[in-house]
Amino acid sequence: MSDTATGTTHVERIAEWIDAVEADRLSAATRAMCRKLVIDVVGLAIAARNEDYVEAVLASADEGDCTALGHDGGFDLYGAALINGTAAHGEDYDDTFEGGPVHSGAVIVPATLAAAERFQLSSQALIAGIAVGVELLCRLSLVSPKAIHQAGFHPTAVIGALAAAAAVGKALGLPPAQLVSAIGIAGSQASGIIEYLAEGTWTKRMHAGWAAQSGIRAALMAKSGFLGPRTVLEGTHGFFRAFAPSIKPDFRPLFDGLGQRWLMEDVAFKPYACGTMVQPYIDCAVMLARSGIRADDIDSILCEVGEGTVHRLWDPLPVKQRPPTPYAAKFSSPFCIAIGVIKQKAGLEEFTEAAIGDAEALRLAAKIRYVVDPDNPYPKSFTGHLRATLADGRVAEFRQPHMRGGAKQPLSDQEIERKFADNAAHGGWPRERAWRSPMPVRRW
Repeated sequence: MSDTATGTTHVERIAEWIDAVEADRLSAATRAMCRKLVIDVVGLAIAARNEDYVEAVLASADEGDCTALGHDGGFDLYGAALINGTAAHGEDYDDTFEGGPVHSGAVIVPATLAAAERFQLSSQALIAGIAVGVELLCRLSLVSPKAIHQAGFHPTAVIGALAAAAAVGKALGLPPAQLVSAIGIAGSQASGIIEYLAEGTWTKRMHAGWAAQSGIRAALMAKSGFLGPRTVLEGTHGFFRAFAPSIKPDFRPLFDGLGQRWLMEDVAFKPYACGTMVQPYIDCAVMLARSGIRADDIDSILCEVGEGTVHRLWDPLPVKQRPPTPYAAKFSSPFCIAIGVIKQKAGLEEFTEAAIGDAEALRLAAKIRYVVDPDNPYPKSFTGHLRATLADGRVAEFRQPHMRGGAKQPLSDQEIERKFADNAAHGGWPRERAWRSPMPVRRW
């Protein structure tokens, strides 16, 4: 239940670390990552501002004095966080963390941005909150790898609530005892099942925003004196027992180097607008196409995959080969690989109603299958592989050893800003208007 050497619970140790973080002492790399995350989230929120699922969330929010990125008028504190988080995560084009996998920016940035705007917090408080929240989200994702997904929950959603509470608590300057309660309260607010996979419906899109607003509420309740359990992480009825019951949690990654090494500096930015683990496979598909092979030349494609990715990206295979909705297509490895071969890209325009009905893409997707590789390193790292057998009997094989956009092959500042500009344009905003959004990221 606690650290046997000190009698301190896990969340109390985390609160002590959070309390000691100072924005002006963060490394240049950590501050730069905070800036990149904000740029990416703002661009993504603007890109999705006219989507029907965002309009539905907008209609559910109350008026207030907080900003929904890309929209006129003001919204209440919780509604703004929900809208911005939903929009930022809605197209599955947001950042990811190898090892989780979790999406941090779409949870933490909307939560801290709404709190900073509502309570007129300083930019230093905002930066500290983002850094703390993203770091905690990444570290918590390593405690029970794969087990949260196996239990039917979305790690970004459930872990995100705890991390958002920590982020907002830090930005508000809560003392350690209240930080403990904030994270403890968020444990009872965490939610998010992955049944969206059945039909490609919208609920995953709201998970980041829901976690963001839950974190705000937990932090404000703690600030007002509401008490949460100190043993929320390791307790008999705690978070990991509830959301990851299949394995015993290993808390060593949570504390290893905490305060000295910032894992959030390795957050990956997606080059493609679809599911995380399929990204390296699209890279392989692009390599195949650039070698001069066309879709009509291919008799079949076999991909070696990590067992933990099968239920989300490959099964049931007939449905994945012909996804029923544009959103379902984002979590279909056969479809994503097919468009990678045909289009040599996978941006927002590749996941529309018209795109998922493309006859050439569907013909190729029907030829793509998988085999589980027991040595695949998922979830510690995301790799890609395909072996294409051609109609003339030749075989072409390609591997991608890591996720492009991550620590081993990061996107440059120029690529991040180009993605931002493209996303803003997709949402109907010129680049300069998007840069005038509420976050003064250019001054960081």
